[in-house]
Amino acid sequence: MSDEPQQQGWTPRDATAAGPPDPDKRPRRKTGADDTARAAGEDEAPEAEEVPEAEEAPAADETRANDESPADDEAAEADDESPAAEDTTPAGEEPDGDEEADEPAPSTHKAHAGATTAAVKTGKKKGRASRPKRTGWRRAVPTWRVTLGALLFASLLVIGGLVTGYLLVDIPPANAAATAQTNVYLYEDGTHIARDGDVNRENVSLEKIPLPVRRAVLAAEDRDFYSAPAIDPMAMVRAAWNTVTGKGKQSGSTITQQYVKNYYLGQEQTVTRKVKEFFIAIKLGRNQSKSEILEGYLNTSYFGRNAYGIQAAAHAYYGKDVQDLDVAQGAYLASLLNAPNAYDVATYPENKQAALARWKYVLGGMVKEKWLSSEDRAALTFPMPERARPVSGLSGQGGYIVQAVKEYLAARGILDEKTLATGGHRITTTLQRGKQEALSAAVDEQVTSELDSEREADRNVRVGGVSVEPSTGKVVAMYGGIDYTKQFVNNATRRDYQVGSTFKPFVIAAAVEHRSTTQDGHPINPNTVYVGDSKRPVQGWTGARYAPENEDDVSYGPIPVRRAADESVNAVFAQMAVDVGPSRVMDTAIALGLPKTTPDLSPSPSIALGPATASVLDMAGAYATLANHGEHTDHTLVESITKNGTEVPLPEPETEQAVSREAADTTTAVLRGVVDGGTGSAAQSAGRPAAGKTGTAEEDRAAWFAGYTPELATVVAVMGQNPKTGAQTPLYGALGMSRINGGGAPAEIWGQYTAAALEGTPVQGFDLRLAPGSNEPPPGQRDPEHPESGNPEDPYRPRDPGEQAGSGRDGTGGTGRRPGTVEGPGTGPQGPSRQTPRTPNGAGSPAAPAPPAAPAAPATPAPAAPAIGSTDPAARPH
Repeated sequence: MSDEPQQQGWTPRDATAAGPPDPDKRPRRKTGADDTARAAGEDEAPEAEEVPEAEEAPAADETRANDESPADDEAAEADDESPAAEDTTPAGEEPDGDEEADEPAPSTHKAHAGATTAAVKTGKKKGRASRPKRTGWRRAVPTWRVTLGALLFASLLVIGGLVTGYLLVDIPPANAAATAQTNVYLYEDGTHIARDGDVNRENVSLEKIPLPVRRAVLAAEDRDFYSAPAIDPMAMVRAAWNTVTGKGKQSGSTITQQYVKNYYLGQEQTVTRKVKEFFIAIKLGRNQSKSEILEGYLNTSYFGRNAYGIQAAAHAYYGKDVQDLDVAQGAYLASLLNAPNAYDVATYPENKQAALARWKYVLGGMVKEKWLSSEDRAALTFPMPERARPVSGLSGQGGYIVQAVKEYLAARGILDEKTLATGGHRITTTLQRGKQEALSAAVDEQVTSELDSEREADRNVRVGGVSVEPSTGKVVAMYGGIDYTKQFVNNATRRDYQVGSTFKPFVIAAAVEHRSTTQDGHPINPNTVYVGDSKRPVQGWTGARYAPENEDDVSYGPIPVRRAADESVNAVFAQMAVDVGPSRVMDTAIALGLPKTTPDLSPSPSIALGPATASVLDMAGAYATLANHGEHTDHTLVESITKNGTEVPLPEPETEQAVSREAADTTTAVLRGVVDGGTGSAAQSAGRPAAGKTGTAEEDRAAWFAGYTPELATVVAVMGQNPKTGAQTPLYGALGMSRINGGGAPAEIWGQYTAAALEGTPVQGFDLRLAPGSNEPPPGQRDPEHPESGNPEDPYRPRDPGEQAGSGRDGTGGTGRRPGTVEGPGTGPQGPSRQTPRTPNGAGSPAAPAPPAAPAAPATPAPAAPAIGSTDPAARPH
């Protein structure tokens, strides 16, 4: 070792490595690092003599490398590629043991005692010693700078993706399935009739959903809904935790996300849908209030049993509106959102324990959120739902009613078919549930129960019925057929069956309204006598010869209008129609309520016999006008309509005086006789003052009874239709009867229905104001069995002195049998007729000889050709 004094900060090891110090340079200040380096050098000096320094240096450098910071690693790697790292050792010299040819250049930021020869030769300031290149597994571990850079890049990438996605994904239009709703049809009292539409959904406003029910849904699906954002990562974590720990399965999506899926996207499980759901939920949370989102969610969620939305679910499980649910029922419906089918305990009783656990979980959540007290929770019992039943669709009478309502709305321009197809309408009809059920029950008892599947004729039977409130025009009951899903045509509204003799009262009303006279100038009123000969040619008609045949070809002779109505004499009413004027008769029918477009309604003598094919509903409206003293109010079938809580305006029904009160009331007086002792006497079973008229279509293809009390006007028709071809067919042999006339099954249905519909209400009589000369004669004059006068000029003399007793007005035809079992022309091998008109000869034979003239009358020459409609005694009966 040299005796020369050493400069501060310079050691013999330094001299060996780098040579003598540069005298031109001032010594640097010693630091802690220098002390450490010097101490290391002194300790390792002996080892340098025994071991080549080239092999010793890496160990020392490696020791120092362990003390260096990550920053030094980066600097060392950077210096490794710099020019200073090149080997500047003179040729022929061996490098010092502390350096290697491929070792990185020393750092220029910190000086240390082991500075390399390269640092001195390049003139760089001595710094910390370089560290070796990373080898082995260290190369696979990224440095902190690389890690930080990667994280920064990833963050920018995520932020950029979120911004791009937010800008590119718009809130789409609602999908068709989410907006589809049913139209709900209700009785007048708000109870359900039917629903139509592909999706069983009825939207309701949030205000109509009770607060406890709303909170039950929140407790089940998203308890932080009102405080959390639209996208809540914590909700996903919490849902997973609850599922793992057995605290109850909970959706990982927020209610906003679920609503987006229900309303905008659909149920497909794809990554694309989830990405869209994410961005739409964010935008929706900014554009809509929490209440709007919750309302939409509750109206679009599926609850099982084909029920979409909580209103449909309330009806499906508990048969009530959502506003009537209690907290226990609301909690059960909320629990269904998680597994609609599995938790339906009425359908799957084996799952009751799971459903009960879920129900308790929902209630427990309400208690935890302080939405329900512990005491109230303890008092609740599980609300067992009703058994699943078919949705109130179009089966039974529901389909017929829906069809009639749609036709009604379209005809009046209220809602067309396209608008109705959008759904969401809540339509309250004028139908009264009690009366509707009474009408159905009457048809079932009088007709349906009598049908025999083995009897071919019974397969052709169809029934239609309508009941109208005369003072308001409201349709209160309608029967369209046995079942809409089996017979699609509504028999109450179809216009393809002749109305028959139920048209005859319109001729009487027209005659009184227009003060018409007979061919010889006599005023036409209920007491005017006409000739009732079957096939007698109509007088005064300028068109083709017309000679109508009476039913069963029976002739009645001179007969007053009142009695001609009782017996439904075709010859009399055809002649009367010509006397009044067929055009006036047609106009009167239209004024009373028949549509102008009624098929086969044309001005001809036959108009009186009812060839027009009006509907049962049309006829009920016209008869309601007669019951309302001639004041016509358009029939109404709809009370109100709302869509999503908004009222749809309805036109006010028009009311007008169709005919004078005298004309209507006089007609009513005549029709009372039809029920009291005429062809409609079966209607007496109503137990009310009633007026009505029977009718039979050509070839007995339909039988009608149209009648009314002061409170109700009801029309019933039994029709024959081939179920295979749809063609009209006669009713011969149906119900086990040779024939079905209006006084049979139709009148019996009418009587039973009217009695039930008016049960418990005060009995009202008719308040009639008759036209002059229309008062009914005293009973003694009316009864042919006990005439007051034998004067042949008395219009109420017996139809024939030889007529047998049996034409009384007690409803039995003098035989003690009900109408419908009278023996006569209708009797045949197929059995008795359900109703057969009485005949002048008692035995029902149209071929009986003419009786002798009445002996009490003085001999007077008879005119050669008595006028039709005259009261002349020479007008022989027929």
